[in-house]
Amino acid sequence: MKTAVITGGGGVLCSAFAKALAADGYAVALLDLDGEAAASVADEICAASFQAEGFKANVLVKEELIAVREEIHARFGPCDLLINGAGGNHPSCTTAHETYGQGDAEREDILTFFNIPKEQFSFVFDLNILGTLLPSQVFCADMIGRSGCNIVNISSMNAYRPLTKIPAYSAAKAAVSNLTQWMAVHFAEAGIRVNALAPGFFVTKQNKDMLYDAKGNPTPRTDKILRATPMGRFGKPEELLGALRFLTDESKAGFITGVVLPIDGGFSAYSGV
Repeated sequence: MKTAVITGGGGVLCSAFAKALAADGYAVALLDLDGEAAASVADEICAASFQAEGFKANVLVKEELIAVREEIHARFGPCDLLINGAGGNHPSCTTAHETYGQGDAEREDILTFFNIPKEQFSFVFDLNILGTLLPSQVFCADMIGRSGCNIVNISSMNAYRPLTKIPAYSAAKAAVSNLTQWMAVHFAEAGIRVNALAPGFFVTKQNKDMLYDAKGNPTPRTDKILRATPMGRFGKPEELLGALRFLTDESKAGFITGVVLPIDGGFSAYSGV
């Protein structure tokens, strides 16, 4: 049995990944800063008679990842597949205006480009890029000298075209795509494939309040997103699974590495005209 390690495993998208991979025969280790969320998903998987376990881990603390790796080795064996799903934005790094407003440089009552705290920008950027790098350093070591191992990073539409209001997240996801290509080249001769999914717009715990108001009505930002998405709707978590299964299947994608695959309802293809 192969072992899949999924960071951010307690989230909406990564929990869907975990359930699908478990059904496909993987033993699944779910890592999340919210250990209870990871354990809850693992319990659902085990209740369906598949193998999974949740682990509390901070993807920004390498020592924690190393310690969890030892637990995973004891429980399931070495990692065959790593999905770097941990990441996200934070309200403290989300500007009030989509574009520059007169007087923004002097305002302190709202968050503008000029007063984004350095620490908050660094947190969001690091969560996404170092949160991809550090787990890769730890679990890729399991893959050396073993066949059929691969890594799937989670990029974003932000990597292609930055979204307004979220500069750190946009920059970080561009870095994730670049790192994916760098790692693909670096590990090609070692037989480790490295690819990424670039989801378009999916409703998750992190972005729900930005997309819907307290009454469940779509916000103006939702209207803009859907107007720019030719399919006219948000994606469903299960609509990522075909791409995930394809990229991780050595018999179907064994010659594919360094690819960042958009799954976006046509968002990246639409010029707006």
